[in-house]
Amino acid sequence: MKVLVDTDILIDMALDRTPHAEVASALLDALEGRPGAGSIAWHSVANFSYLVSPARGLGDTRKFVVDLVAFLEVAPTGTESVRQAARMPLTDFEDALQVAAALASGADVIATRNVHDYRGASVPAASPETVLRKLSAAE
Repeated sequence: MKVLVDTDILIDMALDRTPHAEVASALLDALEGRPGAGSIAWHSVANFSYLVSPARGLGDTRKFVVDLVAFLEVAPTGTESVRQAARMPLTDFEDALQVAAALASGADVIATRNVHDYRGASVPAASPETVLRKLSAAE
């Protein structure tokens, strides 16, 4: 199973947001042990940096990103992915960009805490707990 990790999961771990940090960390640990099983959207890197660097500092935030891309691929998106996202029926364009990134990376699921925001998406969304259970079942 291939997983696109939504930005909220990354931020939960990096900022140790209770009660979400523990499951976010467990999901990222599981993906780290499965080369090629995880990806992130290109724009997630910018959003993550913008939201996390005030709390963790720019240097620590950049190190975190470099550590992430050691085991999470950045989805190969471009102009056509933006067009594709713009045609999606989702109300939040950022979520549509996540779906386009999931499609570009061949993801089977998007791991997010905002599952309800992805209703009607062509790639299903699931909570990090659900994705962890599916990964464990696939072993």
